[in-house]
Amino acid sequence: MSKIEANKGIITQINVFKVKPENMQALIDLLIEAAEAVKDTPGWISANFHRSLDGTRLVNYAQCESYESWEAVMKKLVEGNFLKRNKELAEANPGLYEVIYTVEKDN
Repeated sequence: MSKIEANKGIITQINVFKVKPENMQALIDLLIEAAEAVKDTPGWISANFHRSLDGTRLVNYAQCESYESWEAVMKKLVEGNFLKRNKELAEANPGLYEVIYTVEKDN
C-alpha cells in the first residue's frame, strides 16, 4: 500500500510520461508488467498509475523503503528491458522525492 507520510525516509519516484493517445494503453500495460516484475524486490512498496483526462500524460507514483531498494528496483527494470521499451512509447520525466508534509480533511 502506498504510504504518503512525511519524514519517514521513504523514497518516492514520480515519473510523468508524455504519450500519444494511441500509445496510452500499451504504456499502461507495460508499466503494469514492470510493476509485477519488481514487486518482490525487498524494500519495494508500491506503484500507482494516473492517466490524464486528455489522454496525453501518465503519472507513475512509485515508492521504496530506501534509496538502496530503489536502486535494486531500477536494476531489475534495466535487466528486464523495461526502460528501453518505455522510451519507445513515451517521453519519461522521472524525479526522486521525499514527502515533507501532508494534510488531510478532518472527519
